[in-house]
Amino acid sequence: MKERQRAFGSSDFVRDRPSGTRSRTSRKKTRAEKTEANREALFWAAAEIVGRHGYSAASIARITARAKMAQGTFYNYFESRQAIFDQLLPRLGEQMLEHVRAMAREGRDFREKEELSFRAFFDFLRIQPHFLRILSEAETHAPKAFKRHMSNVSRGYIAFLKRSRARNEIKNLGDQEIEAIAYILMASRSYLGLRYLGNLPPSMKKKLPDHVVDAYMQLVADGLAKQ
Repeated sequence: MKERQRAFGSSDFVRDRPSGTRSRTSRKKTRAEKTEANREALFWAAAEIVGRHGYSAASIARITARAKMAQGTFYNYFESRQAIFDQLLPRLGEQMLEHVRAMAREGRDFREKEELSFRAFFDFLRIQPHFLRILSEAETHAPKAFKRHMSNVSRGYIAFLKRSRARNEIKNLGDQEIEAIAYILMASRSYLGLRYLGNLPPSMKKKLPDHVVDAYMQLVADGLAKQ
């Protein structure tokens, strides 16, 4: 698992591919590859600037300066500042879901999978310390992105709860109840993240206290899991 976490990258933000030194035999990048590399540089610069300073303060000048590119080149890759904002949360959210699924896969039943996924979410926040700010401000500054992200996360959580119900691992709840519970559990993770990790500077990689995990799992076990 440690190897997997390192693969996410050691910088504040996770790249799609881990950074590394190019081998001597690697070929020269094509124009299309250079274009994509520049788009990636701008995207991750925007993610870092929004995470540190908020959407309102994330000007194109700041983004391009962080990406070490000329300000005028921004519009070669994105139509507007809002266009890049609308990609931040869904893309980071997809990485969060991938990280959570990979860790929860080791669980044998609902309780184990739920605890592993809970821990994985906070592990992701230590890797991506600005994720919560991007999430919390998106509803106002990037509502399309926020809606897409919430749909992506809730859809997967609801499917997980339904599979657990089918395996008789949780109580026989109706579909509407399961949807409501999925949003309750999603909200609890976000608010606990804000309480215990959200205000920490990026340089601090603090672990979620065990008593928080215990309290969450007691609530889940008493409320959902089969006794």
